[in-house]
Amino acid sequence: MGRARVVSIIARDSAISYVDSHDSTATPTDIFATSETETVAGCAASVATTTYQNKPSVSPSAEVVDSSKIAVPSRTPSTVPADAKYISVRRRPVTMLLAVIALLCAGSSAEVFTNTFLVKMRQPAERHVADRVAARNGFVNLGPVLGSQTEYHFIHRALAHARSKRSVPHMRRLKVDPMVHTAVQQPGFKRVKKGYKPLSVDNLVPLYQIKNPANPGNRDPLDPYFQYQWYLKNTGQNGGKPKLDLNVKAAWAQGVTGKNVTTAIMDDGVDYMHPDLKYNYNAKASYDFSSNDPYPYPRYTDDWFNSHGTRCAGEVAAARDNGVCGVGVAYDSKVAGIRMLDQPYMTDLIEANSMGHEPDLIDIYSASWGPTDDGKTVDGPRNATMRAIVRGVNEGRRGLGNIYVWASGDGGEEDDCNCDGYAASMWTVSINSAINDGQNAHYDESCSSTLASTFSNGAKDPNIGVATTDLYGKCTTTHSGTSAAAPEAAGVFALALEANPQLTWRDIQHLTVLTSKRNSLFDAKGRFHWTMNGVGLEFNHLFGYGVLDAGAMVALAKKWKTVPPRYHCEAGSVLETQEVTSDRSILLKIKTDACAGTEYAVNYLEHVQAVISVNATRRGDLELFLTSPMGTRSMILSRRINDDDHRDGFTKWPFMTTHTWGEYPQGTWLLEVSFNTQTPQHGWIREWTLMLHGTREPPYTGLPAADPHSKLAIVKKAHEERSTAM
Repeated sequence: MGRARVVSIIARDSAISYVDSHDSTATPTDIFATSETETVAGCAASVATTTYQNKPSVSPSAEVVDSSKIAVPSRTPSTVPADAKYISVRRRPVTMLLAVIALLCAGSSAEVFTNTFLVKMRQPAERHVADRVAARNGFVNLGPVLGSQTEYHFIHRALAHARSKRSVPHMRRLKVDPMVHTAVQQPGFKRVKKGYKPLSVDNLVPLYQIKNPANPGNRDPLDPYFQYQWYLKNTGQNGGKPKLDLNVKAAWAQGVTGKNVTTAIMDDGVDYMHPDLKYNYNAKASYDFSSNDPYPYPRYTDDWFNSHGTRCAGEVAAARDNGVCGVGVAYDSKVAGIRMLDQPYMTDLIEANSMGHEPDLIDIYSASWGPTDDGKTVDGPRNATMRAIVRGVNEGRRGLGNIYVWASGDGGEEDDCNCDGYAASMWTVSINSAINDGQNAHYDESCSSTLASTFSNGAKDPNIGVATTDLYGKCTTTHSGTSAAAPEAAGVFALALEANPQLTWRDIQHLTVLTSKRNSLFDAKGRFHWTMNGVGLEFNHLFGYGVLDAGAMVALAKKWKTVPPRYHCEAGSVLETQEVTSDRSILLKIKTDACAGTEYAVNYLEHVQAVISVNATRRGDLELFLTSPMGTRSMILSRRINDDDHRDGFTKWPFMTTHTWGEYPQGTWLLEVSFNTQTPQHGWIREWTLMLHGTREPPYTGLPAADPHSKLAIVKKAHEERSTAM
């Protein structure tokens, strides 16, 4: 798995927001209010103090964020008072939660600044007014940020794409303009594709090569490379395990093929002239944010480096029975191309505008990229990007919420995807991969935030990867990594959305939990076993709740009842510092009633977050385990052997688990902090806040469960027994 090298990671203007009140509707002030921050020295992370307000609820499942307060903390102290003591406290629910994503530097500590600027107007201004402001100051206006009339994205083409210092004269020129309130030069950082592998000419398949034109089965697609798409129909080809696949034919047999659903491929571009894609291409929903034009065609390179997005697009929506390549999971759906990975450095505004692009035309956003998987990086979305995601789940799809699908990562056992703020977000669906005999791929990362899995490289032959479209009308059988897994999941979700267009973003996550299957998935090294949580749901630290089952998801989607409103409870905090040494584990406790008797009460869990501040003489040797009152133990941080950090640690980092889905949160939660190393280490756990997200009412009431042995029936029975007992 080839990986691009990270040159610089900038820890700056960064916040993930956590909600601590009943869901209410986000206002324009919530979405766009943000203040300018000053330069952060070295790699110190910015901290966002996020305020939540009780507002009249229009959409009861909205997530609310107001990133209006930004502060810069001092660097983590290397020592703590000798008399620091441990305390476990029980806290009442509050309406404000200090919520932070602390982005920590890995490798070079030098900041990089691009030639783009976030410009905030003093008053709302139309696009043509902002154009004039930009022009008279020597800039070009690239457009509004997330549709705002106060925030705009300016570029100065005479400036270098990347420089080590801010351009003070250009910032001053903007700030003295009477219409400009603030101007912030955008830091640059690297984002890398998951699973890119350099191609050789031998890996390219001629366009119309048809080895067997005969239909292999009455209901099988006629496309020549369907026979290689073992993840769609596994007959045991190439040493695979028969029937270990996405079960898409069961969905197709129900007449569901993805019609009227659009998936955006956020990547390095899409070859929208490819004969297997051109009729399923949604031009209106597409855009090139790398070049700022409506044509997201991949930039040519000799090594075909920019084939990544085209390959992902074919997995979702390659046409059926046209004699070209294979077939997409949702072959009657549409794909949009959002080109945003192909520039020297990523910026917060490029990410934000990409994830907020045409949220009513796009249903699903598929991302097969993220922070570098080097086993030492801790990174995630910046301020504007998080606002875009929150706006997407609040307002996208006309209030039902956009679905963000994320590849969990290719760092293997040396990395942990809970250190990736995109994959570990509760607003994204994190997807891992398995190979064609059921074991995990060698590059798979594990973490407690993974919700489910699909498929990538085959086991016996490293060239038996994912068959899909390639650049310039070609086909490939070697698409690989969790890059290949995320678009497969996006295709399955597209089938579910055709079956029931009224599904919300939360409904998709519930359907994923209830219909994914253990099948034959297993950890090849025997580290992680299948475990039952407190309400009978089986999960695995590598695979989440199992492999997606398209047929089962479509069938359940057709009769689905939207889940009850979601609430958010700050269950308690441990605020005093305690030393951690390598010769013993530290056990912290929070006893909670899950905000019972308040408007924030949570009785049935969805996501659980442990927002933690901890540092150590070697961060990579730390391990964290969270145990629920029902006894479910989640590893929320595993050992990362490449992480030598001894200074920054984690500052208010939101470790997330999905393993307690459906459980009852009342009782005592345990956080175990320890070192996994033979070398003496020590550190300090400085803060732990427990956040509970879920419903007050049982989520599946009124939903028929025909099979008494199904996950749905098992969880419904557990919830009914709970309700009776209460």
